[in-house]
Amino acid sequence: MLDLFEGEAPWQEVLAEDAVILRRYAREDDQWLFRHIMQVASLRPFQHRITPGGFRMSVAMTHCGSRGGYPENPPVPPVSLPAELQQFAVRAAGSAGFSGFLPDSCLMNRYAPGSKLTLHQDKDEKDLRQPIVSVSLGLPAVFQFGGFDRADALQRVLLEHGDVVVWGGRSRLRFHGIAPVKPGSHPLTGAYRYNMTFRCAG
Repeated sequence: MLDLFEGEAPWQEVLAEDAVILRRYAREDDQWLFRHIMQVASLRPFQHRITPGGFRMSVAMTHCGSRGGYPENPPVPPVSLPAELQQFAVRAAGSAGFSGFLPDSCLMNRYAPGSKLTLHQDKDEKDLRQPIVSVSLGLPAVFQFGGFDRADALQRVLLEHGDVVVWGGRSRLRFHGIAPVKPGSHPLTGAYRYNMTFRCAG
Protein backbone atom coordinates (compact mmCIF):
# COMPACT_ATOMS: atom_id res chain seq x y z
CA MET A 1 0.00 0.00 0.00
CA LEU A 2 1.04 3.63 -0.36
CA ASP A 3 3.10 4.81 2.63
CA LEU A 4 1.93 8.34 3.34
CA PHE A 5 4.85 8.91 5.75
CA GLU A 6 7.68 7.31 3.79
CA GLY A 7 11.05 8.38 5.14
CA GLU A 8 9.56 9.84 8.32
CA ALA A 9 11.06 8.20 11.42
CA PRO A 10 8.88 7.72 14.54
CA TRP A 11 9.34 10.15 17.41
CA GLN A 12 7.84 10.91 20.83
CA GLU A 13 5.77 13.90 21.88
CA VAL A 14 5.03 14.55 25.56
CA LEU A 15 1.42 15.44 26.42
CA ALA A 16 1.72 15.64 30.22
CA GLU A 17 3.34 13.80 33.10
CA ASP A 18 3.13 10.09 32.31
CA ALA A 19 1.43 10.77 28.97
CA VAL A 20 3.13 10.58 25.57
CA ILE A 21 2.31 10.27 21.87
CA LEU A 22 4.45 7.75 20.00
CA ARG A 23 4.21 9.34 16.59
CA ARG A 24 4.03 6.83 13.68
CA TYR A 25 4.84 3.98 16.07
CA ALA A 26 2.31 1.62 14.46
CA ARG A 27 3.01 2.64 10.88
CA GLU A 28 5.01 -0.47 9.98
CA ASP A 29 2.44 -2.74 11.65
CA ASP A 30 -0.69 -1.13 10.22
CA GLN A 31 -1.76 -3.91 7.88
CA TRP A 32 -1.74 -6.76 10.39
CA LEU A 33 -3.25 -4.54 13.10
CA PHE A 34 -6.09 -3.62 10.75
CA ARG A 35 -6.51 -7.25 9.76
CA HIS A 36 -7.05 -8.14 13.42
CA ILE A 37 -9.73 -5.44 13.70
CA MET A 38 -11.57 -6.89 10.71
CA GLN A 39 -11.25 -10.43 12.09
CA VAL A 40 -12.70 -9.44 15.46
CA ALA A 41 -15.48 -7.46 13.77
CA SER A 42 -16.42 -10.51 11.70
CA LEU A 43 -17.08 -12.37 14.97
CA ARG A 44 -18.38 -9.45 17.05
CA PRO A 45 -19.89 -6.88 14.66
CA PHE A 46 -19.45 -3.20 15.41
CA GLN A 47 -22.32 -1.77 17.47
CA HIS A 48 -23.52 1.74 18.24
CA ARG A 49 -24.03 1.50 21.96
CA ILE A 50 -26.68 3.34 23.93
CA THR A 51 -25.47 5.58 26.74
CA PRO A 52 -27.02 5.44 30.23
CA GLY A 53 -28.90 8.60 29.24
CA GLY A 54 -30.50 6.83 26.28
CA PHE A 55 -28.43 8.38 23.48
CA ARG A 56 -27.01 6.36 20.56
CA MET A 57 -23.23 6.79 20.32
CA SER A 58 -21.96 7.96 16.94
CA VAL A 59 -18.83 5.81 17.19
CA ALA A 60 -19.26 2.08 16.54
CA MET A 61 -17.53 -0.35 18.91
CA THR A 62 -16.43 -3.93 19.28
CA HIS A 63 -13.78 -5.60 21.43
CA CYS A 64 -11.77 -8.70 22.19
CA GLY A 65 -10.50 -10.05 25.48
CA SER A 66 -11.99 -9.21 28.85
CA ARG A 67 -15.35 -7.46 28.64
CA GLY A 68 -14.59 -5.09 31.50
CA GLY A 69 -17.10 -2.22 31.47
CA TYR A 70 -18.35 -2.76 27.92
CA PRO A 71 -21.45 -4.98 27.83
CA GLU A 72 -23.21 -5.73 24.54
CA ASN A 73 -26.91 -5.85 23.88
CA PRO A 74 -27.69 -8.46 22.77
CA PRO A 75 -24.81 -10.47 24.34
CA VAL A 76 -22.17 -11.74 21.88
CA PRO A 77 -19.86 -14.75 22.40
CA PRO A 78 -16.43 -13.73 23.70
CA VAL A 79 -13.38 -13.37 21.45
CA SER A 80 -9.97 -13.78 23.04
CA LEU A 81 -7.28 -11.11 22.80
CA PRO A 82 -4.71 -12.35 20.24
CA ALA A 83 -1.22 -12.75 21.67
CA GLU A 84 0.19 -10.72 18.76
CA LEU A 85 -1.95 -7.72 19.73
CA GLN A 86 -1.12 -8.09 23.40
CA GLN A 87 2.60 -8.16 22.64
CA PHE A 88 2.32 -5.06 20.46
CA ALA A 89 0.65 -3.15 23.30
CA VAL A 90 3.29 -4.33 25.77
CA ARG A 91 6.06 -3.02 23.49
CA ALA A 92 4.30 0.33 23.00
CA ALA A 93 3.80 0.77 26.74
CA GLY A 94 7.46 -0.05 27.32
CA SER A 95 8.51 2.53 24.73
CA ALA A 96 6.53 5.13 26.71
CA GLY A 97 8.18 4.15 29.99
CA PHE A 98 5.57 1.77 31.40
CA SER A 99 7.06 -1.64 32.19
CA GLY A 100 5.04 -4.60 33.40
CA PHE A 101 1.93 -3.76 31.35
CA LEU A 102 -0.06 -6.87 30.40
CA PRO A 103 -3.39 -5.92 28.81
CA ASP A 104 -6.31 -8.32 28.77
CA SER A 105 -8.71 -6.26 26.65
CA CYS A 106 -8.77 -4.33 23.38
CA LEU A 107 -11.65 -1.99 22.63
CA MET A 108 -11.96 -1.24 18.89
CA ASN A 109 -13.76 1.89 17.71
CA ARG A 110 -14.82 2.77 14.16
CA TYR A 111 -15.34 6.45 13.37
CA ALA A 112 -17.28 7.50 10.28
CA PRO A 113 -17.11 11.18 9.25
CA GLY A 114 -18.89 13.22 11.91
CA SER A 115 -18.40 10.58 14.62
CA LYS A 116 -16.94 11.71 17.92
CA LEU A 117 -16.25 10.51 21.44
CA THR A 118 -17.22 12.93 24.19
CA LEU A 119 -14.94 13.70 27.11
CA HIS A 120 -14.68 10.81 29.55
CA GLN A 121 -12.34 9.06 31.97
CA ASP A 122 -11.22 5.45 31.66
CA LYS A 123 -11.97 4.37 35.21
CA ASP A 124 -13.93 1.11 34.91
CA GLU A 125 -10.79 -1.02 35.08
CA LYS A 126 -9.97 -2.84 38.32
CA ASP A 127 -6.28 -1.81 38.34
CA LEU A 128 -5.87 1.91 37.63
CA ARG A 129 -2.11 1.59 38.10
CA GLN A 130 -1.93 0.13 34.60
CA PRO A 131 -1.69 2.52 31.61
CA ILE A 132 -3.87 2.92 28.53
CA VAL A 133 -2.42 2.25 25.06
CA SER A 134 -4.43 3.80 22.21
CA VAL A 135 -3.61 3.15 18.53
CA SER A 136 -4.89 5.33 15.66
CA LEU A 137 -5.38 3.94 12.14
CA GLY A 138 -6.85 5.61 9.08
CA LEU A 139 -8.36 9.08 8.96
CA PRO A 140 -6.83 11.75 11.21
CA ALA A 141 -8.70 13.01 14.26
CA VAL A 142 -8.29 15.69 16.91
CA PHE A 143 -7.55 14.14 20.29
CA GLN A 144 -8.76 16.18 23.26
CA PHE A 145 -6.69 15.67 26.40
CA GLY A 146 -7.81 17.51 29.50
CA GLY A 147 -7.39 17.53 33.25
CA PHE A 148 -9.08 15.73 36.09
CA ASP A 149 -12.33 17.70 35.92
CA ARG A 150 -14.48 17.80 32.81
CA ALA A 151 -14.33 21.61 32.73
CA ASP A 152 -10.51 21.78 32.76
CA ALA A 153 -8.68 23.29 29.78
CA LEU A 154 -8.04 20.91 26.88
CA GLN A 155 -5.04 20.16 24.75
CA ARG A 156 -6.10 19.50 21.17
CA VAL A 157 -3.63 17.46 19.14
CA LEU A 158 -3.99 15.89 15.72
CA LEU A 159 -3.59 12.11 15.69
CA GLU A 160 -2.66 10.56 12.37
CA HIS A 161 -2.32 7.07 10.96
CA GLY A 162 0.06 5.00 13.07
CA ASP A 163 0.18 7.30 16.09
CA VAL A 164 -0.04 5.64 19.52
CA VAL A 165 -1.00 7.51 22.71
CA VAL A 166 0.05 6.04 26.05
CA TRP A 167 -0.99 7.49 29.39
CA GLY A 168 -1.01 6.27 32.97
CA GLY A 169 0.45 7.06 36.38
CA ARG A 170 -0.26 10.67 37.30
CA SER A 171 -2.27 11.19 34.09
CA ARG A 172 -4.28 7.97 34.21
CA LEU A 173 -7.62 9.61 35.06
CA ARG A 174 -7.42 12.64 32.80
CA PHE A 175 -10.52 13.38 30.73
CA HIS A 176 -10.08 12.76 27.01
CA GLY A 177 -12.13 12.47 23.84
CA ILE A 178 -12.19 12.71 20.04
CA ALA A 179 -13.59 15.70 18.14
CA PRO A 180 -15.87 14.98 15.16
CA VAL A 181 -13.89 13.24 12.43
CA LYS A 182 -13.69 15.06 9.11
CA PRO A 183 -14.53 13.32 5.81
CA GLY A 184 -11.65 11.80 3.89
CA SER A 185 -10.19 8.60 2.51
CA HIS A 186 -7.24 6.52 3.63
CA PRO A 187 -5.50 3.85 1.50
CA LEU A 188 -5.89 1.20 4.20
CA THR A 189 -9.12 2.04 6.03
CA GLY A 190 -11.12 3.88 3.39
CA ALA A 191 -13.61 6.43 4.74
CA TYR A 192 -13.08 5.52 8.40
CA ARG A 193 -10.82 6.08 11.37
CA TYR A 194 -10.18 3.07 13.61
CA ASN A 195 -8.85 3.10 17.14
CA MET A 196 -7.59 0.23 19.29
CA THR A 197 -7.48 0.83 23.04
CA PHE A 198 -5.58 -1.69 25.15
CA ARG A 199 -6.14 -1.87 28.88
CA CYS A 200 -6.20 -4.16 31.91
CA ALA A 201 -9.94 -4.43 32.28
CA GLY A 202 -9.88 -7.27 34.77
